[in-house]
Amino acid sequence: MAHEETIRVVVVDDHDMVRRGLAAYFRTFPDISLIGEAGDGTEAIELCKELHPDVVLMDLIMPNMGGTEATRLIREENPATQVIALTSFQDKDLVQEAFQAGAISYLLKKVKGDDLAAAIRSAHFGRSTVSPEITQDLLASNQDEEPGNNLTRREREVLMLMVEGLTNPDIAERLSISRATVTTHVSHILQKLGVVNRAEAIVMAVRKNLDHL
Repeated sequence: MAHEETIRVVVVDDHDMVRRGLAAYFRTFPDISLIGEAGDGTEAIELCKELHPDVVLMDLIMPNMGGTEATRLIREENPATQVIALTSFQDKDLVQEAFQAGAISYLLKKVKGDDLAAAIRSAHFGRSTVSPEITQDLLASNQDEEPGNNLTRREREVLMLMVEGLTNPDIAERLSISRATVTTHVSHILQKLGVVNRAEAIVMAVRKNLDHL
């Protein structure tokens, strides 16, 4: 039973010391198991095809193939694998590219170990985590806009449940609507808020007080 509950993680980073440090740290968590390491995006893709990890910690700036393209290909090959961007860079364009490629979370490498472990657990259950510095940047980029004013009541209900961390199937069950309908609502919400990912939508909803009727 314990093995079934263990979150299987692959670390992708071109710095050997970073990989070793994470490997050593994860040994302190019985529910997180490091099953593989890769030094660039190309290695990561092959490793994920072989191991099918639950979560990948993905550096973004690497030789040969960067983390954004690797994330896209890994997610296309196995949508069940969640990817956390773990990088030193907080450039807005890089953030958006990572989310568009399919990353569920975006963390800076200075994140505390316990927070990283919590983010891995959240990603495993389909919930996003974004470093506070990134959240501030995303909010600042939209500070002159007033998003959300044109959300319908149902879209606000869906957004509220997104903020609670519910997945599309959970939302469908809660609201007694089809999964396809939820997908449509989520797409409209992202479009109306001018964001590209659920994580950005959640950040904006909380900041703009959109997470209530």
